[in-house]
Amino acid sequence: MKAHNSSQPPRPPLREVEVVIEIPKWGFVKRGTYGHVDFISPLPCLFNYGSIPDYVGLDGDLLDALVLGPRLRRGERVTVTAYGAVGLSDRDMYDDKVICGTGPISRADRDRVLRFLGHYGRCKRVLNFFRGRPGLTRREGWVSAEEAFARATSLDATWRGPVVPF
Repeated sequence: MKAHNSSQPPRPPLREVEVVIEIPKWGFVKRGTYGHVDFISPLPCLFNYGSIPDYVGLDGDLLDALVLGPRLRRGERVTVTAYGAVGLSDRDMYDDKVICGTGPISRADRDRVLRFLGHYGRCKRVLNFFRGRPGLTRREGWVSAEEAFARATSLDATWRGPVVPF
């Protein structure tokens, strides 16, 4: 049996999740939970963006997920591994974006995700300003996937969709 190196904390176990794709990689149209158009981006999404239908995030909507890898179709359901999460505050509401893929995520992947979500936060801040929706909007930082799942709640039959307009 291999001894654990006490200078490094043990890594949390990886979790497989099902993600429903809402915005395919390189897509421009951001749709809400029920398929309505939330906004059209001037720049394409660099990742497949969707939600994990078994969990509700702190913003009251399904838990968001980015899926690294090749382009997937809108509405496609994929089983992937959750490797981490990035926090995003949107109008003072903290929301996790679970980062998923079919293989290990490299340092370069992690950096690209952080840059993309930093840029996304700046763009969302401008959109919120023009929509008259005040509050802090910014990317927070990288956390473990387990931290994101610990903040989320399991979806149950009483959930009727997000109560906050996006």
